[in-house]
Amino acid sequence: MGKIALLVSREEMIYQAHNILQEKNHEIGEMRVIKTEDAVSEARQSIANGASIIIARGLQASLMKQYTDIPVVEIVITAQEMALLVSRAKQILKKDNPVLGVVGFKNMFCDMSYFDIIYGIEMRTYFAEKGDLLEDMARQAVRDDVDLIIGGDTAVGIAGESGIPSLFLSNTEDSMRNALSMAESVDYAMGVEKRNAAQIETLLDYSFNGVARLDASGSIVDINAIMEDILEKKKEEVLLRPAGEVFPELLGEPFRQVLEYGKESYSLFMEISRTSVFAIVAPVVIEKKVEGAILTCHRMKRKQHKGLEVKGKSQLRGAGALGEFGDLLQESKNMQDCLRLAKLYALTEKAVFITGEPGTEKQLLAQCIHNAGLHKDGPFVNVSCDGLGEEAQYDMIFGDKGAAAQAKGGSLLIEDIQALTKANQYRLYQLIRHKHRLGREGQRYAGAEVRIMVTGTVPLSELVKKQDFRKELYYLLEGLTVTIPPLRERKEDLEFKIRETIRDCCEHYSRFHVLTKGACKVLLDYPWKGNLIQVENFCERLILTAEKRSLDEAAVEDLLTEMYPDESSVEKEDPVIKNAEVPYPLEAGEIKNTLLKLGGNREKTAKELGISKATLWRKMKKYHLE
Repeated sequence: MGKIALLVSREEMIYQAHNILQEKNHEIGEMRVIKTEDAVSEARQSIANGASIIIARGLQASLMKQYTDIPVVEIVITAQEMALLVSRAKQILKKDNPVLGVVGFKNMFCDMSYFDIIYGIEMRTYFAEKGDLLEDMARQAVRDDVDLIIGGDTAVGIAGESGIPSLFLSNTEDSMRNALSMAESVDYAMGVEKRNAAQIETLLDYSFNGVARLDASGSIVDINAIMEDILEKKKEEVLLRPAGEVFPELLGEPFRQVLEYGKESYSLFMEISRTSVFAIVAPVVIEKKVEGAILTCHRMKRKQHKGLEVKGKSQLRGAGALGEFGDLLQESKNMQDCLRLAKLYALTEKAVFITGEPGTEKQLLAQCIHNAGLHKDGPFVNVSCDGLGEEAQYDMIFGDKGAAAQAKGGSLLIEDIQALTKANQYRLYQLIRHKHRLGREGQRYAGAEVRIMVTGTVPLSELVKKQDFRKELYYLLEGLTVTIPPLRERKEDLEFKIRETIRDCCEHYSRFHVLTKGACKVLLDYPWKGNLIQVENFCERLILTAEKRSLDEAAVEDLLTEMYPDESSVEKEDPVIKNAEVPYPLEAGEIKNTLLKLGGNREKTAKELGISKATLWRKMKKYHLE
């Protein structure tokens, strides 16, 4: 229930309210006497204190209605109260058929149409439309030679100046009781409206389809998160805009009939931001009047998101390269610099060495270089050396029907170059340097024009130091080296990838989940040694096992610990700490010192450390700091 404030001009009205509260426990939050000149500021103070409804009277109520935006319930004089005032006026005047002037606002009074006949008087009303016209109305009553004026402070003051008898427009407990009951009725109606709005909001939030609410004119008044995703716009960008402007395909006679005549519904296919959707428009009809419409959009197919690898490795073997530079995540400067170098390398026919941690876009980058290079019209073939012996490697790469022969006129990608044997390293050197293939016995075969690219997860210089890699091949490959930075060094790409993967998983499994800011921070701080592969698998597991709509840092940290128990889920990798092999108690010491500094206050300690209270509690338990 909301808070009701009673603001009146006279102390006796407060006493009346207290008496009524003895009879019935009305929900009144505050009661006080105010001056008319302070009415607006006093009302705003009550609103700041939590008031949702104000009870007031006369000019004060009029000013509050004009300058505030919450309901104002007016204290209206009842017929019985007005009859008492008329009786007192007749006693004062002691004359037949007296002329009484009633000055005030029309909504302050009950219906007085038959008072003249009932009470044997002539009643003239002087109703002001605005507060600054009250004085003019009172002076008009004086000019009309009324016998007595009934009104508020302003009218009584003018009557006194003019020497005309007057009565203050006082009320009894009846009008106060009516106002209190009316305020509670308004409060109840507002509560029902809030509950209905909350239910609608919940339906919107948890719907698996995009939903937009339209008003009677066809303007958008609300959309849910799924619709934001479909439109690729924030709610604020489309609110109050005509639906036909945001959804051009809605324009037409069927949509007009829904809004104007309440046609049951109609459906159509629309293309929105490269996404095909099946849309249904249904009218909202209340008492045979169209009050608006609901637009529901269901995705018909998933769009290709930037940053997602085009095909899996197994699909690319022996197939054409499908990757383009635009398919790669490149929100970060690190990756932009990497791609700038790769685009330059695409202009040459020399061999390229692509290095990066497991899970980075090495294969996709090779496809991009191929498609931007001179051999783009030729085949793209890729093979992996990992797990194969020397003979198997030879047959796969250098044999008569091997990859080098298949890639003639195109590009050959050799993955996991660190696994290539010494003998086959020499054969690769000959293929790159002299354009011919060496047989098993050293015989030379006419080579083919093929562009060589290789990938690896470790620097070749380290392999050379261990004498696991031939120096001549090292110098041949090291010339055009491009290193893909890991995701932890590309925060913008990492954030984009996490959000896109979460969104795709929610769509695929018909769920809707959101990450809290704390959860996002945990994910961005995690090292992700498996890069894209690890991010994709973790996010899919997170969505599949999520029990709540909102995924906080606790849920994320728990799953990280469960899936990768040997890796820290909350620590950023620090090379200095890593090399020195400093154990976790360094963090324990920081927590302990912060707790001591803040007198053991966990809430302040968590805020100081930039973590949640739940995370602090788990760390304290882990380091036995309880």
